[in-house]
Amino acid sequence: MRFTLRRALAVGAMLAVVGVVTPTVAAYSQDDPRSCNDLLSADAPSYVMCQWLAKPEEALDVARFWAANDNANLKEAAPSEGHFLDCSAAGTECPYLEGDGTVGDENSPAPEGADDGGIPECEPGQQCSVDGSGEGGDGTVSRPETGTSASPSRTAAAQSFAPAAQDVTAAAQTPAGQAVTAAKATGVRVWLDTELADDWKAGTATFTAAVKRIGALAARPEVAGIRFTSQLGYNTTFTTDDEITAFVTAASTALRQAAPGKRLGLHTVVPELACGAEEACKTEMRKRYPLVIPEKVESLLSADRVDQISLDTGLLYGGYGTWKIDAEKAQRNQWIQVRARSWDVLAQIAAEETGLVGEVTPEQVAVRASTPVMDGAAQQVNLWTRVQNAQGAESRLTAWEELKKLTPIKRRLAAVYNPTAPEVDVTTDLKKIAEAFSQVYLTTA
Repeated sequence: MRFTLRRALAVGAMLAVVGVVTPTVAAYSQDDPRSCNDLLSADAPSYVMCQWLAKPEEALDVARFWAANDNANLKEAAPSEGHFLDCSAAGTECPYLEGDGTVGDENSPAPEGADDGGIPECEPGQQCSVDGSGEGGDGTVSRPETGTSASPSRTAAAQSFAPAAQDVTAAAQTPAGQAVTAAKATGVRVWLDTELADDWKAGTATFTAAVKRIGALAARPEVAGIRFTSQLGYNTTFTTDDEITAFVTAASTALRQAAPGKRLGLHTVVPELACGAEEACKTEMRKRYPLVIPEKVESLLSADRVDQISLDTGLLYGGYGTWKIDAEKAQRNQWIQVRARSWDVLAQIAAEETGLVGEVTPEQVAVRASTPVMDGAAQQVNLWTRVQNAQGAESRLTAWEELKKLTPIKRRLAAVYNPTAPEVDVTTDLKKIAEAFSQVYLTTA
């Protein structure tokens, strides 16, 4: 993994690099003032090391440097020209592929003389086979690729989730559909943010109706994805691992049939990640939240049921005082752990940030909105535009001007917005959102 210093410091990120070193180098790293090996878990391999590119105490000065004079230094910065080889230049030798240079793909005709494996034998209304063998070619039944919308057979049950054409037309006229239309006009990418867990627990009929309703809304080309559950395993909706696995499997399968081609996501909290190397903290968090320990969350990602996972940061602010882990260190710990586990290989990682509503400082905006991305752990940050506490008190996002200054990462910023509780009206609100964000998650019942 490689980070350029310019990219790392662009918004004052507090960066650490996890790498692989020889035992000799690791021995010297113990005295390295820029080492952050203390943040690694006790079970981390000896050849893994962590090193700060910008130490926490340096982060604020770095952020101020790049943000000074309306981001003047950032605007003047330019990417490296890179190194390219001009094969037409005299004296330059470039490798060439053997053969006639013809390039083909899966749609290209087979080379002359190639064996096509037999003539398909098809009976009316039955599956085709080749040379008497079934779908797998050797008599075995093939399985769909994990994570795709394919199913073993196009049964009536599989088709039942697909919304009818009239349902798609009707969905466009609902408040949620009109919000999608308003979002499209601003140019932002749209995700539908819904909750299917209760519908799934209510039974097949309720679940099927909910999936069809969301599928009808998602049929619009401007809808990029569907987030179908929040606080999975953290709240009290489910009590066992089997329940969670069954729900995610059912929701993923149904939505890929109801809304083929749309990305699927879920939201959860993994409290243990913020403990870093503090074993007492990790033990307690595993005891409190047994359904969202890292290994169980990773198993959901490995099953290819979702394309994106949003990790909440709300617990980071005040949830770890017992172990003398402040909010800054908790956030740093979480993203180091996420990066070290390479979860971004399994799914897109998003940071869910609810703490920027109300009155906040420019430094808080810069750090909370950018650190997960600039640390290389998350690909985007989701900011809530409105938060309501248990007493019903409401706080809204106010740091619009500060967010507009984060132009270099605007494409990675998403707003979580509830069109049923607008600040002004849906159209006006979405225009304002588009000034600072490139994506919006529309809360949909």
